[in-house]
Amino acid sequence: MSQKEMSAKVEPFAAVKGMNDILPPDSARWEWLEDKVRSLMGLYAYRNIRTPIVEPTALFERGTGQSTDIVEKEMYSFEDKLNGESLTLRPENTPGVVRAAIEHNLTYAGGQRLYYMGPMFRHERPQRGRYRQFYQLGAEALGFSGPAVDVEMMLLVHELFANLGLRNVRIELNSLGLPVERQAHRVALITYFEQQLELLDSEAQRRLHTNPLRILDTKNPAMQALVQQAPQLLNYLGDASLAHFDTVKTLLSSCGVRWSVNPRLVRGLDYYSHTVFEFLTDELGAQGALCGGGRYDGLFELLGGKPTPAVGWGMGLERVLELIKTQGQGSRVLVPDAYAVIADASAMAVALQTLQALRAAGVSVQMHAGGAAALGSMKSQFKKADISGARYALIFGPDELAQNAVTVKSLRDGSGAQVIQSLADVASWAPTLQSRT
Repeated sequence: MSQKEMSAKVEPFAAVKGMNDILPPDSARWEWLEDKVRSLMGLYAYRNIRTPIVEPTALFERGTGQSTDIVEKEMYSFEDKLNGESLTLRPENTPGVVRAAIEHNLTYAGGQRLYYMGPMFRHERPQRGRYRQFYQLGAEALGFSGPAVDVEMMLLVHELFANLGLRNVRIELNSLGLPVERQAHRVALITYFEQQLELLDSEAQRRLHTNPLRILDTKNPAMQALVQQAPQLLNYLGDASLAHFDTVKTLLSSCGVRWSVNPRLVRGLDYYSHTVFEFLTDELGAQGALCGGGRYDGLFELLGGKPTPAVGWGMGLERVLELIKTQGQGSRVLVPDAYAVIADASAMAVALQTLQALRAAGVSVQMHAGGAAALGSMKSQFKKADISGARYALIFGPDELAQNAVTVKSLRDGSGAQVIQSLADVASWAPTLQSRT
């Protein structure tokens, strides 16, 4: 069989469903958002942590919770062929961060403020802003007790959204109290729902004795009236838990942040205690939760560590970018300052040297590339220069080379003005090419 015949039979590959390529120019929007995040995290004294994408399956079974949707239905788990260990692509990162903190004794000398950005994996039906591989930004404050750090966490998200220019994002709060208080509420919930079995859908019936709190989070319209009449956890909180929650609300208000209490807000993970919160929008349909988090003081012990207070949140970056797009916010698409138009291959060496000098001076330059036959006409090169978005074209023609110069032509102001610049002192005129955005 000839090579041509073999090639004709090869089907091209496509990405796995729900796992998307991020291509230019969209990737520039991601970089813009990531730069905003890094800058703000520095202002709040949060430091970056990077944990493995693959963790032991048991970490999530114990940390995230056996009865959660994530562990029951959504994890990508597989057996390590070398030793038979069950491993999982991380569906979230809080258990991984806590595992790292325990393993490396991070909180030995005091609390740690950490953040991360990276891919997570959940086997669920792909839809707008919700994918099987998705990117999550998260922040975790480890070793800090008290409501002030809960508030700091929410202020961090609030300021990030303000910096991104996002509007109409609301904050909902609740308190899950202490484990003993949740247990009393759990018993009351089970008793209440057992008396209404005929009104429960199949999913609620399945959760009734494993995770009844999750029934409160149902999206089934037929169950909303039933859920509204269910016992509220806030009524089972003791004085200490109520005081913690009241201080959270007072501090948020003192910082000018608007909030509302949602007694049905329970979050989907087992490790939360005390404060839980969500940042929500009504502009993305069913996928309106942009960020969620809360306090999880018992997770360290659950994963084999010493008792350590902690609070954190996670944010889906796809949803944030989708909201930026929906609201028409101007995340900047990166374009070069200049585009080099090269008359023929004989000018390539001079052009390369000049572009390197410009880049050293901080100018972003795109070079037109190709062999002698592939450079194309000057007209076609100018079309590509225009498509690139560059503000200037740098023309390396025979007349310019004869003068040891380059022509700088304006592409964006409509004037088409041209200036001859000497190649002998590139650094002196390089600043005139830099964007002022």
